[in-house]
Amino acid sequence: MDKLLIEGGTPLSGEVAVSGAKNAALPIICACLLAGEPLHLSNVPKLNDISTMLRLIAQMGVSVTPDGEDGLVLDSRGLDNPTAPYDMVKTMRASILVLGPLVARHGEARVSLPGGCAIGARPVEQHIKGLQAMGAEIDVENGYIHARASRLKGARIVTDMVTVTGTENLMMAAVLADGETVIENAAREPEVVDLANCLIAMGARISGAGTDAIRIEGVERLLQGARHAIMPDRIETGTYLCAAAATAGNIRLTRTSAAYLDSVLQKLREAGCELDSDADSITLMAPPRLKAVSVRTAPYPAFPTDMQAQFMAINCVAEGSASIRETIFENRFMHAVELIRLGADIKIDASNALVTGVRHLDGAAVMATDLRASASLVIAGLVARGETLIERIYHLDRGYERIDQKLTQLGARVSRVR
Repeated sequence: MDKLLIEGGTPLSGEVAVSGAKNAALPIICACLLAGEPLHLSNVPKLNDISTMLRLIAQMGVSVTPDGEDGLVLDSRGLDNPTAPYDMVKTMRASILVLGPLVARHGEARVSLPGGCAIGARPVEQHIKGLQAMGAEIDVENGYIHARASRLKGARIVTDMVTVTGTENLMMAAVLADGETVIENAAREPEVVDLANCLIAMGARISGAGTDAIRIEGVERLLQGARHAIMPDRIETGTYLCAAAATAGNIRLTRTSAAYLDSVLQKLREAGCELDSDADSITLMAPPRLKAVSVRTAPYPAFPTDMQAQFMAINCVAEGSASIRETIFENRFMHAVELIRLGADIKIDASNALVTGVRHLDGAAVMATDLRASASLVIAGLVARGETLIERIYHLDRGYERIDQKLTQLGARVSRVR
């Protein structure tokens, strides 16, 4: 199993391109299940989670064809197996995103309850309740969700909590439903908007994406084919900015946008970084030492939970103390123990962490526990004295395309070892 070996102490500098967003690509890939014609996608990142999703829809009968360097052509006209089996779903929670489209398109779906990262409970009840409100009959038995509906009916759905995948699943289900569906307390994330834009290009009737009330007027026939470019990955963008900030670096990220990152960029400025951006790039120049910044995670447009671990890492070497409050997941401080192995000063109290910056971290062997925890360990390794060996980096490969190569391009001393 691959490990990542990092020789710390080198400021990041130079330019690197950001990949397409995993969290936008996964639901958009599922959107092909709603179409009677091929869907052409570009800027699709090469990640393990993407490969898993493509294998999942392929075994359902979807034709998956590469198209150029970062493109795919997805044709669901051969769909004949509306099942998502446990052995494919267990590694990736986003597999639940096939549920809504399958019921809407095929009238039936059998989807294993998902697995994925161990960062806390992420229940699928909101998906199930929403589909039931639209008339689906649902049984949960033997670890599978079995949903049936001759045709879904438009409904008013008020989710008990803000859920990104729940909003996406129900939005996809509603595009072929009979009548209007309104999703209230909807997630506002840019990835939800990207999915909506793709569905609209395919002929769906959607308004309000990006607000907390999304309206979908169902159409009579399967959606048409379309061409869509996946949005840039805002979390990858933020991760590289944090890595440059922690190492007192100076980098320019291309093929990305500051439009989705207001809360993250604000915190980096508070830490002392200079930032500049244009339509498709962001430049960061870091001070010799950062100032500690406190963060509180919350649904978009507030500070993202997927950037919490990275900011904990930069606070480890910043001047002063800062608090980090995690409000989304109850078990998302597992990286703190590994950062402490590198010499960090972190005190955890339930969903709160107090981080006091130290002058130096020291390299050691550490273990990644989830995707974003992995990123925090990479950042810490880049600033630590000596060598840091990160184990279980398959988590990294789920969400960061060629991270070792991109960091090397920015001057880091990073290599994969076994």
